[in-house]
Amino acid sequence: MKLRSLGLALLLATASPALVPLTAPVAMAQQKQAITLEDIWAKPTFQERSVPGFNWMRDGRFYSSLDNGSLVQHDVATGQPVQTLVARDAMQVTGSNQLIEAEDYAFNADEKKILFSTDTEPIYRRSSRAYYFVYDRGTRKMVPLSTGDKQSYATFSPDGKRVAFVRDNNLFVTDLATMQEKAVTTNGAFNNIINGSTDWVYEEEFEFAQAFFWSPDSRQIAFYTFDESQVPEYNMQIWGPLYPIDYRYKYPKAGEKNSVVSISAYEVAAGRTTKMDVGPEPNQYIPRINWTQTPNLLSIRRLNRLQNKLEILHADATTGKTQVVLTDTDNAYVEVNDDLRYLSDNKHFVYSSERDGYRHLYLYDLRGKLVTQLTKGAWEVTEIDGFDEEHGLIYFTSTEASPLQRHLYRVSLKGKGKTRLSEAGSSTDEVNMSPDCRFYLNYRSSNGTPTTVSLRRGSDGKLVKVLEDNAPLRQTLTQYNLGKLDFFTFKTTEGVTLNGSMLKPASFDAAKKYPVLMYVYGGPGSQTVKDDAGAGLAFTDYLWHQMLAQNGYIVVSIDNRGTGARGAAFKKATYANLGKLETIDQGEGAKYLGTLPFVDKARIGIWGWSYGGYMTALAMTKQADLFKMGISVSPVTNWRYYDTVYTERFLKTPQENPAGYDENSPVQFANQLKGKYLLVHGTGDDNVHFQNSIAWVDALIRENKDYQTLYYPNRNHGIYGGNTRLHLYRQMTDFVLKNL
Repeated sequence: MKLRSLGLALLLATASPALVPLTAPVAMAQQKQAITLEDIWAKPTFQERSVPGFNWMRDGRFYSSLDNGSLVQHDVATGQPVQTLVARDAMQVTGSNQLIEAEDYAFNADEKKILFSTDTEPIYRRSSRAYYFVYDRGTRKMVPLSTGDKQSYATFSPDGKRVAFVRDNNLFVTDLATMQEKAVTTNGAFNNIINGSTDWVYEEEFEFAQAFFWSPDSRQIAFYTFDESQVPEYNMQIWGPLYPIDYRYKYPKAGEKNSVVSISAYEVAAGRTTKMDVGPEPNQYIPRINWTQTPNLLSIRRLNRLQNKLEILHADATTGKTQVVLTDTDNAYVEVNDDLRYLSDNKHFVYSSERDGYRHLYLYDLRGKLVTQLTKGAWEVTEIDGFDEEHGLIYFTSTEASPLQRHLYRVSLKGKGKTRLSEAGSSTDEVNMSPDCRFYLNYRSSNGTPTTVSLRRGSDGKLVKVLEDNAPLRQTLTQYNLGKLDFFTFKTTEGVTLNGSMLKPASFDAAKKYPVLMYVYGGPGSQTVKDDAGAGLAFTDYLWHQMLAQNGYIVVSIDNRGTGARGAAFKKATYANLGKLETIDQGEGAKYLGTLPFVDKARIGIWGWSYGGYMTALAMTKQADLFKMGISVSPVTNWRYYDTVYTERFLKTPQENPAGYDENSPVQFANQLKGKYLLVHGTGDDNVHFQNSIAWVDALIRENKDYQTLYYPNRNHGIYGGNTRLHLYRQMTDFVLKNL
């Protein structure tokens, strides 16, 4: 479950009516400006710039990007453009007057052909469809990939001779020499059979939508098939027409049936499809597949429904026969990620695991025998950023310096010579490394400071060129009345040390008493206390908190037990009982704040979105004496209403663990609500269904409790579009000002 769900974008893309923006009353300090909601949501006042459309090119000396509609090649060493590969006015479809507006692109292997996409249409969080065009740099011809409806996930074969794509739940291949397309599957049907892309729950919880993969030799395509015929449908009303539209899609709620998933390999030349043997158990997950560097060898990860046993299978793609080479188990759950990498020596692979209590990297031989543990310590590897097999090095990001930060390191494939490449100092670094590891883009930010994008050398991390320093935004921020954010720790009465952040008004006076608004997410593996541009939040939410600080509020966030970056024991402490320890910790946070001489303990509020909305509802009921007000946005209110993969990973099934579902669902505690409470939800939320808020409101009415509601027609989990965010944050601001 994540906050930024797109969901049904085509059907739900509506805009709010024009609204009169709010300028909240503020106390000016040192004649600096006050942030307004219009600055955050209606104007580009605080727009953070980056390096858009960046792609490394085959020759590590260059990268490309879309600049004002043109595809431009840049020199890595200088960051300067060296040539325009395709000008904007040259993006004309051959034989017509159609000029396309390129939104994304991809080169084939020799970079002589380019796939451009346009008119992209989001579906859910990661899925989309678009029109694709193939551009030949030699002939300068631009032709449609297909004459049919929009396509999804068009991908060149490694040899650049073909393109595979999905349309209407079927997989197709187009031969670029003849531009003839061939259907790999023909049985795809909406809400029934899906080939080459994922169902809703895989897309949301296993975090991928494209479900087909070319083999390195371009001879085969491995692909998923989802039989979702037995998965129950969820019905959402789309409001607007005289008679609202019913949108029905397959959504497996906790304890219900999932799709039956199979994996097949298609031999392009022979036109033959072979099904892989993933075992007789249909009630399981296949969260990842990867081609190895060994011809015809496919890697399949199999996960049991409880998600506490993950197996790596190696499959002969010609026969479909498989064997288990590695098994990873956990008393709670096994994390799924993209860290599995097969080396070109055809003898080894790298895999990450939490088996020693922290997520670390391990080197295995192809039979699954451990060769060595590459990283070790009371810290976490958070990302593999690059492999330099020529020099036997692996690049990764970790929390070694602090769980609040991320820095780039490298280590040899023998587990020796670990070296930090990130500059000294407090920061969070995100890395985009070139395929040959000679250079990388470094996105560096720290507490409330906008991101700097720089080009650096992979050999030693030395700066080559700053590509974007966000100097205009930095200058703009100096003109505003911003408060100071500090990180802190405290120990609960149970002896647990928790991390927190505290944003104080710029005019803070330690002799005064201030109201406090706590922001919470708190879900498994999450983090809202982090040393980055938004201090662990979206930059817009950070700025909204700054606006509240201007109005005399202290804003605090605390990472409770169950959150990430502190090892498996801390993260998995909430297993099988979501909400219990998290609510206790947030309550302990409120009590701790109440002991501070500058905090008015009678004026502590809390707000959160998604899992944070759930936490807010629990805090306002199970910890009702501590919180004066709360705002829940898009909350889960009963885990029985949420999806199988996420919910069962942390709670088991409701059949196995009914108490874990009921003992910390807000609907069970409506009678304990005391403070002022605002409930916000989008009626078109495909992720956390509007049903959650309906059930919650029904429980509050049954208990004769007062509350306020704010519903957004057809908006999804992110609640945005047009003036929507401006309207939402104006209502939340008013609620805070009036009730805290």
